[in-house]
Amino acid sequence: MGSIQIREIQKTDNPQIATVIREVFIVDNYPKTGTAFADSQLDFMFETYDQPRAAYFVVEENGKIIGGGGVSQLENSTENICELQKMYFLQEARGKGLGLQMIEKCLAKATEFGYEKCYLETLPEMIAAQNLYKKVGFEYLCEPMGATGHTTCPVWMLKNL
Repeated sequence: MGSIQIREIQKTDNPQIATVIREVFIVDNYPKTGTAFADSQLDFMFETYDQPRAAYFVVEENGKIIGGGGVSQLENSTENICELQKMYFLQEARGKGLGLQMIEKCLAKATEFGYEKCYLETLPEMIAAQNLYKKVGFEYLCEPMGATGHTTCPVWMLKNL
């Protein structure tokens, strides 16, 4: 394992993080429609998170982006709730504790932004991710919040900050 750092996204990271997210969906055979894979902002992640109360972080190892995750206001919600978004890691980044570090960094930023709760959506087959979310205090919901457009993500979770 080389030198790994978690840092805020830069505009020059856009192509690499888009490739990382798409590769995770392809390699792990996740649905491509109704998920982050189909999001128009995937190629413009820096610009998407370059707004008030939003942040996106990348995991970089020896100059290569191997994962990322962020927080932003929950779409179409008037409540003071952010969403943990687009947290994906290449196979080579998994099992190293980076997911926990990323969640902690995102939740700390959400708290700094003044959000009261953090919401997320995920796929049923993402068991390891769900276990990690539960470990940091997320609880399952019976229905989605906001309107993210991720119609094939039927697992919803929420955490009080």
